[in-house]
Amino acid sequence: MTRCSKILAWALGLLVITGWAQAQSTEWPSRAVRVIVPYPAGGGVDVLARALAQRLQERWQQPVTVDNRPGANTLIGTEMVARATDNHTLLLTTDATFTINPHLYSKLPYDFERDFAPISRMVSFSQLLVASASLPANTLPELVNLARKQPGALSYASYGAGSQPQLATEMLKQKAGIFILHIPYRGIPQAVSAVVSGEIPLTWAGIPSARPHLQSKRMKALAYGGKTRHPALPDVPTVGELGYPEIDANVWVGLFAPIGMPAGHVERIGRDVASVLVEPGFKEREIDGKGYDLVSGSGQELARHIRQELATRAGPIRYSGAKVD
Repeated sequence: MTRCSKILAWALGLLVITGWAQAQSTEWPSRAVRVIVPYPAGGGVDVLARALAQRLQERWQQPVTVDNRPGANTLIGTEMVARATDNHTLLLTTDATFTINPHLYSKLPYDFERDFAPISRMVSFSQLLVASASLPANTLPELVNLARKQPGALSYASYGAGSQPQLATEMLKQKAGIFILHIPYRGIPQAVSAVVSGEIPLTWAGIPSARPHLQSKRMKALAYGGKTRHPALPDVPTVGELGYPEIDANVWVGLFAPIGMPAGHVERIGRDVASVLVEPGFKEREIDGKGYDLVSGSGQELARHIRQELATRAGPIRYSGAKVD
């Protein structure tokens, strides 16, 4: 072999090795993926995140772990993802993070447009106004009458100032002309447990969190926050039917990546998540069976939805009087 042919063979070999190394460096995921959920373990969002993580782990052949980082109206966990630079950290959260918090805080430690790449809106659900079994009111009108007769005697649980349960109840108080004391808890599992035990008479909860306690008769549903009655609870009237159409008790759950994650990775995650959500076994058990509605879509669609909802929620939040700082 001549000196020239040796150099050529060396150069070709180097190209092959370089190409292989580049392929390895761009392959995703190359290690464990962490999904941060800014809510406590045990709630509906956490349960969905863990079911999704299990299916994605099977697809990606890498560990996919759920890391609960609750607190400060989702600010703690959300900021962690905004600052992540490892390309293997995701955020699974609700609409409150990006459409309610900006109206409650004069300054946030993150910015949706600057810090996040939306992947997909996955599911939506409406919350139930639920009461302890011992509360001497079985309907929303009876609750309003009771609150008027005993001003200041009732209280309700939420998972923090500015949370969906607080906004919905404050709107009810404004429209009905009643006073019910707000007692914030760490998360919706804790709020629901307080109602089940009789410690607090009222809260709002999604069907996945509430249904076991409704079935055991340890809790009762007074109203449903959706526009129409839910098929799983056809006897529970909507807040609109009962004269309070202004109450917003609707929630959606979405998946986000830090803005620095390569677009190809974000697109791949979106495709895989969309595929998992419609898998017959997953959809029947984790979505339909839990009372969720499937609302998956592209990251671009999610970004547009957030901008629209951010604008439309300004009025109701201002009307409710909710403010953190």
